[in-house]
Amino acid sequence: MPRTTLLRQLLQQRHLTTHEAFAAQYERAAARLAELDRDPRLASLQVSPRQFDRWYGGELLTLPRPDACRVLEHMLGRPVSELFSTAYDGAPAHDRDEESSTAQQATSAPPTREDDESPLDIVTRTRQLTASNADDATLAFLDSSLEGIASRYEQDGPYVLRPQARQVRQLAHTLLDGRQPPRTRRELFRLAARASGLLGYMAVNTGDFALSEAYCTEARDLSREIGDLDTDLWACGTLSFSLYYAGRYDEADACAAAAVERAPRHAQSIRLLANGRARALGKTGDRRAVEQTIGQAFRLSDLHDVPVGLTSCISFEPYGRARTLANAVTSHVALRNTAQVLRDAEHIDDLVEHSTSSWSRSLVRLDVATALLQQRTPDIDHAMALGREALRLCGDTPISSIYQRSRDLHEQTGPWRDHPAVRDYGDEFRTWSSQPAALAMASSAS
Repeated sequence: MPRTTLLRQLLQQRHLTTHEAFAAQYERAAARLAELDRDPRLASLQVSPRQFDRWYGGELLTLPRPDACRVLEHMLGRPVSELFSTAYDGAPAHDRDEESSTAQQATSAPPTREDDESPLDIVTRTRQLTASNADDATLAFLDSSLEGIASRYEQDGPYVLRPQARQVRQLAHTLLDGRQPPRTRRELFRLAARASGLLGYMAVNTGDFALSEAYCTEARDLSREIGDLDTDLWACGTLSFSLYYAGRYDEADACAAAAVERAPRHAQSIRLLANGRARALGKTGDRRAVEQTIGQAFRLSDLHDVPVGLTSCISFEPYGRARTLANAVTSHVALRNTAQVLRDAEHIDDLVEHSTSSWSRSLVRLDVATALLQQRTPDIDHAMALGREALRLCGDTPISSIYQRSRDLHEQTGPWRDHPAVRDYGDEFRTWSSQPAALAMASSAS
């Protein structure tokens, strides 16, 4: 005999007692829910005659699959735990408590004890708690998308890859508005934090330092919410990087120093020391602190056995030795330690020239060119040749670090403005910096 459930009562009240009538209403509800949840898979849900007979007849031992439960709840406006529970024949669901109380008052017999929840109620609640709008395949897709952006960054640049990073961040945020179990939610927080961090790094390279600070703060806060120290420290390093190129050297050093203090032996602290502290300290003229910080970075590199080569500038992996030494070169340029600049640059020359990063090759050339002008006997021809090579390597993909260093090199050539090599470099710099992207950087720097 069919069991009278609330689902059966509601379908009777709405004249949905045949498969055809019910299926039409169910499919409309699924389509509407798919639109609201932005989940196109829901729109394809259908109900077979056999499924309808089992639901209508109350023959279920377990609840329908989670997506079907969501459609039923949207369609009928009641929790699934109530829909498939036994109903009082002839009485609306909202009158049950009142009728039960009246019946107990009308008899002198002790009330019959009932369990608080049925097994079906427990299964229903478990399904609700573990339901998720993001499966492992979706998480893997987001993760691989971020890895792809990072791996292609030094070839394609921020202007090409920024829209993709924004899409990943937006999708992660949209999913976080839904329901997930803790493991899935934690992974979505991690991915959202890394997408924000990448966008923060890109904003530095395009000269938008206020936007970078906002993205980096978001990345840091999201990663701290789940205790992801690796992403947290990386975001702090990128925030320090942004403050450095915004000319806020004391703040850049303080930001990196605070992060190092939290995790002095962590692999991400190599970047915080070399890219964050040493370069900022060089700009403030603190020679002793620069030497100590660079030495600390290399000792930490020994501890973690990092790669020898020039790791990607935007990678979440620890800094390689050549990348750390390239940052040391920049620190020594600021201190006018010319001999040290030339020695360190020669040490990494082969690794830099064989790297896939045209930006790194440009930046090292600009540092060396500046050092050549700082010598007691300036090598003007060689310095200007390196400056022109740097501009050509960067081509039509300018980034703020190259713009700033090539501009600084041009300003330092003032005493030799009549020298032919200086005039040639000045002409090439003006042409290169007339690109729309470079003009935007010039505007943000002024």
